[in-house]
Amino acid sequence: MNMKNLDREYDPMQTTQMRDGAKHVLTGIVVGGLIGATAMLFLAPRSGEEMRAEVRDKAAALRDRTAETMKDTVSQVKSKADELTGGVKGKAQGLKHKGQDLLVEKLDRASEAVEAAKKAIQEF
Repeated sequence: MNMKNLDREYDPMQTTQMRDGAKHVLTGIVVGGLIGATAMLFLAPRSGEEMRAEVRDKAAALRDRTAETMKDTVSQVKSKADELTGGVKGKAQGLKHKGQDLLVEKLDRASEAVEAAKKAIQEF
C-alpha cells in the first residue's frame, strides 16, 4: 500500500470537521428546543405560577435531554476517532513489516551476489 492511499484514508481535517459538525448539530438542537419551549409557554393561556412551574419543568427536561445528547455525540466522536487512529496504526505496522521483509529480501540478494562475485574471482 502506498502512502497516498494512507493519506486519503486518514485525514486529521476530516476528524476536525466531524467534531465541528457535531457541535453545530448539538447547538441547533439546544437553540431549537429553547425557542420552541419558550414559544409554547408564552403562547399558552396560564397563570403566572403555573407558567413558572412549567418553565422549571421544561428547563429541567431540556437540560437532561441536552446532557444525554452531548454524551451520545461525544461517544460517537470518540468512537470514530479511535476507529480512524486504530486503522492508521494497523496500516503503519503493516507497512513497517512489509518494509522490513523487503529489506531482508534485498540483503539476501546482495549477499548472494557478493558470494557469486567472490566465487567468480577465485575461479579466475
